[in-house]
Amino acid sequence: MDNSEIRMETAVDRLRLILGADALERLQKARVMVIGLGGVGSSCVEALARGGIGSLDLVDRDVVMPSNINRQALAFHSTLGRPKTEVMEQMVSDINPLCRIHTLHAFIEKDRVPELLGSLPRPDFVVDAIDTVTQKLAIAAWCQDEGIPEVAAMGGANKLDPTRLRFSSIGETQMDPLARSVRKLCRKRGIRNLTVLYSDELPREAEGKRDALDEKGFVREGTSILGTMSYYPPIMGQMLAGYVICKLAGLR
Repeated sequence: MDNSEIRMETAVDRLRLILGADALERLQKARVMVIGLGGVGSSCVEALARGGIGSLDLVDRDVVMPSNINRQALAFHSTLGRPKTEVMEQMVSDINPLCRIHTLHAFIEKDRVPELLGSLPRPDFVVDAIDTVTQKLAIAAWCQDEGIPEVAAMGGANKLDPTRLRFSSIGETQMDPLARSVRKLCRKRGIRNLTVLYSDELPREAEGKRDALDEKGFVREGTSILGTMSYYPPIMGQMLAGYVICKLAGLR
């Protein structure tokens, strides 16, 4: 063994104690694609890397911005302006030097999902951690067509209580505005059995919302009415990682 292999043997000792050698080996042979490296996705990737996943496909188009620092695992003053895929790859390599990583720094256009995601190695599981409805639907359709298991994050903005988070099929979601939009479009497009992480907590109205809207009620350019607590997206990301790890390990 070289030094990196020796270090990783120690790093996975606690995983082996709870998973057993066979389940840990399944994780080390598995490949997970995470689409979106924001507050949810970056914490999900970190947990997957620490949880023994052997290969990761990381997809995002953005660079680290100051507004990301309150909630994103990859956001520091030292990483501002850098592509999130680049920063996340470096973090994963520092956690698990043996992890095989592929990155795609690109906007996932809904009409190019098969082309873009198909350019990466085929994953055993997909985590959708983006917040754009049209792209979420296109990713779900691609996963269904390809027979790839998927779990998708629903809305976490303007919410406070992570104990209200739960996994369900998209058809059984309640109260979540993003899930409502996705649910309707899934029915129209024949997307079945999409598993999501959602909360039935009603979103709070953002402070200063009225100042952010123009005379027609649209959000003014350069403003936002979506606030986010520091702990909420990371908890969602950790829950998504736990779901995927347990599935791949054969524990649920």
